[in-house]
Amino acid sequence: MKLEVVVIVMVDPSHEQAKRPVSAALAGPYGHPFHPILVTVPIGAWAGSLVFDIASHLARDPDFLVRGARWLIALGVIGALAAALVGFLDLFAIPPGTRAFRVGLVHMTLNLLVTAAYAANFLWRHAGHRPDTGVGGGMLALSAVSLAALGVSGYLGGKLAYRWGVRVADEGTQAEGFVPTRRPPGSAG
Repeated sequence: MKLEVVVIVMVDPSHEQAKRPVSAALAGPYGHPFHPILVTVPIGAWAGSLVFDIASHLARDPDFLVRGARWLIALGVIGALAAALVGFLDLFAIPPGTRAFRVGLVHMTLNLLVTAAYAANFLWRHAGHRPDTGVGGGMLALSAVSLAALGVSGYLGGKLAYRWGVRVADEGTQAEGFVPTRRPPGSAG
């Protein structure tokens, strides 16, 4: 005897709205948003710049590390601006007045502040820092604090996607991936 359990979940239509792109051409099609892939550029560039900053204090000739960190910061700022453009579109898909929208606003605000901090850090470094001495302590601290704030923002972005399913395909679509393609060995039927 086989027992089947059917669970019916009542989903608010506004929840479904947050899964659909405002513009598939600009923000990515349903189930394939562009924002998550674009954020890897600033995250990787800024994490790498902090590694270069720390390494500049350990190297005999820190010049290449100092210059590398500065250009990784610039690359991260450019990547963050691209991610922000599509992130705005994803935010506009979330119904206002919801917890998800409020968290999205905090996520966006933190990201904009972090991007501004890194842009200021780039300008500070570009304004005449002597690379033969390694990255200054203030610059290194600004990078570390900015990266920590980015981590908090990333946590919030993960909450939007993985907890509340913003721009994630609905459960029915997800279930398609778990339909067996062949019978498991030893199964009857």
